[in-house]
Amino acid sequence: MPYGEARALQERRRDAVIAGAASDHLYLLEHDPVITLGRAARRAHVLVGDDELARRGVALERTTRGGDVTYHGPGQLMIYPVMRLRGGVVAFLADIAEALAEVAGDLGVPGARWRRDPAGLWLGDEKLAACGLHIRRRVTAHGFAFDVATPPEVWRAIVPCGLSTSSQISLDAARRERDLPPAPSVAEVAPRVAAAVARRLDRVPEPAAAAHAAAAEPSL
Repeated sequence: MPYGEARALQERRRDAVIAGAASDHLYLLEHDPVITLGRAARRAHVLVGDDELARRGVALERTTRGGDVTYHGPGQLMIYPVMRLRGGVVAFLADIAEALAEVAGDLGVPGARWRRDPAGLWLGDEKLAACGLHIRRRVTAHGFAFDVATPPEVWRAIVPCGLSTSSQISLDAARRERDLPPAPSVAEVAPRVAAAVARRLDRVPEPAAAAHAAAAEPSL
């Protein structure tokens, strides 16, 4: 799903949750290639010019989430909780990160850990999942980007999250380092993530009609 369409989908849902007209929701998506600039982003952290991005088929969009510059695209699972917070923001992010760490461990890559600063899910000194939220009236939007099989070369176009001294790693690359077969597809990882997030947040998944043909939308 294009990034702008996904953002609009979340915002409509959040307005409905705030109004009491809809339940909490977890969107699990995969985007067309896009570089997004969060509220703290520096344009200089995009290392490729607009013409070259267009040639590569990579969009560039500003967004309301926290954080700096990041990339989204095929091979990366986007985890977008549109949920009313029951506690603190940091605890909420940590719970989702721990759910992703659980999934990674089940898929042969143990040891991933949540860090508050720099925020994200880390495998040693390499980031496995980035995060950034936007909160309105205690209801969240945006979320985590879990690198399942993100091509490593895409990160050379940016300074990811403004961290010039850190590197990214995907679940697929980590499995290969352990002499394991390639990682499952994003579509296969998504239901594992939905179940793990539901357990961590103490929510009960319910079937929901898809709001978009490309979107998997288990309601929590």
